[in-house]
Amino acid sequence: MSKQMNSQHSVRPFPLRLTAHAVLLLLASSAVQAQDATPVKPMARVEITGSAIKRVDSESALPVQVISRDEILKAGVTTASELLAKVAANVGGLSDGISINVGGDQRGFNSANLRGLGTSSTLILLNGRRMANFASPGDDAGVDLNNIPAAAIERVEVLLDGASALYGTDAIGGVINFITRKDFQGFEASTYWGRTQEGGAGKRTLTLGGGVGDIVKDGYNIFAVVDQQHTDSLFTSQRKFIPALQIPQRLGHLLSSYTDPANIRLTSNQRDYLQEQGFKINGKPIVNRLINFSAPNCKPPANLYLPAGTGGANACTYDYMGDTELYPKSDKSSLLTRAVFQINPDHQFYAESTWSQAKTYYVASSARVTGAINYKLVPQLANTGLDKLTDDDVPGELTLRMRLKEAGNRTSELTSEAQRFVMGFTGNAAGWDYDIGLNQSVNTVRDRDTHGYVLYDKLIDGINRGLVNPFGPSSAEGVKYLNGIQVNEEVRYARGTMTALDFKASRPLMRLDGGDLSLAVGGELRRERSVFTPSALLMSDNINNDFAPEGGKATQDSRHVEGIYAELLAPMTKELEAQLALRHDRYQGVGGASSPKLGLRYQPSKDLLFRASVGSGFRAPSLSDLYRPTQYSSTATLPDPVYCADNDNDLSVCADNWNTRRYSNPNLKPERSRQYTMGMIFEPSRNWTLSIDYWSIKRTNLISEIGDDVILGNLSKYGNLVHRDKDGYIDYIELRKENRGAQKATGLDLAMELHGIKTDWGKLSARMLGTLMLDSKLQTNPGDVYVSNLGKFVTEGVVQRWRHRLSLNWEQGPLAATLGNTYSAAYNDQNSAINIDNGSVVAANKVKAYSLWDMSASYAVNKNLSVRGGVQNIFNTAPPYSNQANFFISGYDPSYTDPRGRFFYVSAQYSFK
Repeated sequence: MSKQMNSQHSVRPFPLRLTAHAVLLLLASSAVQAQDATPVKPMARVEITGSAIKRVDSESALPVQVISRDEILKAGVTTASELLAKVAANVGGLSDGISINVGGDQRGFNSANLRGLGTSSTLILLNGRRMANFASPGDDAGVDLNNIPAAAIERVEVLLDGASALYGTDAIGGVINFITRKDFQGFEASTYWGRTQEGGAGKRTLTLGGGVGDIVKDGYNIFAVVDQQHTDSLFTSQRKFIPALQIPQRLGHLLSSYTDPANIRLTSNQRDYLQEQGFKINGKPIVNRLINFSAPNCKPPANLYLPAGTGGANACTYDYMGDTELYPKSDKSSLLTRAVFQINPDHQFYAESTWSQAKTYYVASSARVTGAINYKLVPQLANTGLDKLTDDDVPGELTLRMRLKEAGNRTSELTSEAQRFVMGFTGNAAGWDYDIGLNQSVNTVRDRDTHGYVLYDKLIDGINRGLVNPFGPSSAEGVKYLNGIQVNEEVRYARGTMTALDFKASRPLMRLDGGDLSLAVGGELRRERSVFTPSALLMSDNINNDFAPEGGKATQDSRHVEGIYAELLAPMTKELEAQLALRHDRYQGVGGASSPKLGLRYQPSKDLLFRASVGSGFRAPSLSDLYRPTQYSSTATLPDPVYCADNDNDLSVCADNWNTRRYSNPNLKPERSRQYTMGMIFEPSRNWTLSIDYWSIKRTNLISEIGDDVILGNLSKYGNLVHRDKDGYIDYIELRKENRGAQKATGLDLAMELHGIKTDWGKLSARMLGTLMLDSKLQTNPGDVYVSNLGKFVTEGVVQRWRHRLSLNWEQGPLAATLGNTYSAAYNDQNSAINIDNGSVVAANKVKAYSLWDMSASYAVNKNLSVRGGVQNIFNTAPPYSNQANFFISGYDPSYTDPRGRFFYVSAQYSFK
């Protein structure tokens, strides 16, 4: 049977502690019985993700979804991140499209997120072993998919049963195992070229591979695969769907009040005083605290007069969605080398090294500047006597909200580099199949400000001296001054290192009615180390728009992790098989836990199979969760109930983008999880395979922050997290990692596969893998009500009720073609953003379903040369409109959509042995 899907649950169907003891007793008794076992003639066996025991039948009690190299080529994807975007169970992973947010943590990080449980709960493996996590500290801990040598991938195995008792029980959402080629002979070269119909986001790749030696004949094999990829940037100005979203008209409240010419933010006293004086702008009395003397002209097209925007009726609003990047330029390189030597018929030595580097070049809108200026330097206000208002902190001082267009767009360069070296021995000793290896993995992240960032003190001095004009073009001397205070420096350096020694061994113990009773044991000793070094310039807190965090400093943290596990495979009859496993992990400074797993596989006939599993897991807090530096950010536009009560609920005054400070917590405890799956596979004929798996997961002691919207919506409970200045105005909101509440998720994985029907017109095959979510909800604290994000955008994202990937294939001689579809269901939008000009809430919206079709065709010219061409997004489907305010991008949700539009590509591969 073909490998398919997964399942889990929050109900405790049996006492897990008793199960743990039962597993140990079974292992002990089996080892004793093995002494008298009769040797059995070995059979050809395979090892699959989810079990350390090789078996004849690749279909186990645990659901595994397999993506072959051929399927990857047909989909036209060239990176691991692009591939996983087509996996239905992967919800809301991080991508280049999301990470463009200036100041957002972990830019350049591409991640997977099985079940929507969070990046930190999905375990990424390369050839069955761990890799170092993305080094830059932030909310998510996981492997950067840019570090996967995509060109060398042979297949991907997705274990959709969470809390792996074999690889680490932090895999609450599941395990994704990227498996590369193990041997290669001859030479191979391939190239890929693609472009979008509307321009931007073009791609070029070149892959070279070669190997020598036949492991059977020569006793060795050595090979290497190198890959180089370049992707062009994509800007809003290059996409017709951006104007069609009508963002200024629909979402003006999500745009910026930092403009060119600068807006002036009056104090309440200044506004009231000017109103009493009958002061007017362009003949109209002022009604708001934000004013701009260029209104209503406002220097279009980027700076608009939008009375319903953030600038309001007396000022200007900046449309950054007309002046920003949707997709960054990047250069990605990787190298995989592997050598295997046959020491003797029973033992092999292997060594594997990988190197990868992803350089991502971010271009954002020009810098925002919050500055101050004496009112007498503004001709229109020079004679108003604002310095008479002694209640203000600095009488006569005006606050500027300025867009520093003359300094150019903010640009930065993010480099994620990984090195990994594995060496070990594998073979058979005394009847045991064994594998022991030493694994050294490093990820280094360098973040460099290259243009558009200026020295803040010099900038303010230039404004006060009249060199830099906030309200119009600066002189040539002023432009020269701005160029002289540009920052071009590496501002952050992070390095994460993982060193591990692991082993596993398995052997048959005795013969049962259904086959060999087999035992596997294994363990791992691991050291994790993280280093974060901000530059001296960053810590001087003098880079405009890239300010130093409070108490920020260089950090260096490390810990030891030990894990040991045992697995027992018991084919009790030809129809019934049990898989029992127990793992114990211990994290230095955090503690440990034992996590059992029980799987059952029942096959009453050759065309019907039932499977089920149940287990528990725990996820220790990451080093970033425990020790990362404080990070500054801001909320979406939210009202402050206290300030609103003092200002007659005038949302133009009491709603704002409030500052936040995000803290780690060295006292965090591990998360706990319980999950189970139940499913079946049915083959009504030799051509069709159908499967359905129900799964359920519950996490407790959830490591999370309270949402800023939840805090402001419940000040009676969380008011201590809102820090205010002496005037009662919000200084910042404290977001601190804590063990809070719980999370539940349940769903159905469905699969249909047509293995191949031969007709007069060729061979036909098809595959559909889909996930139907039944429940997805979070609880902020024990005793609080659960809040569902199933089919609706809540706080930080949405879990769509249905997602699938469909592929239809045709083959006829040297010709082949594939038609594919990736689908995400419609959902209710965020529908909570506030228009601070008139106090209204954004118009309710339902985000439309998102369906992308792709097609490719290939032709084998001869046994050495093949060519392929394809189209992604055949119908040029634009991302559906969304009013979400969580991501920097406005008008659509970048977490699952693709702004590139119709994309054409061609590729060619030449190989010989």
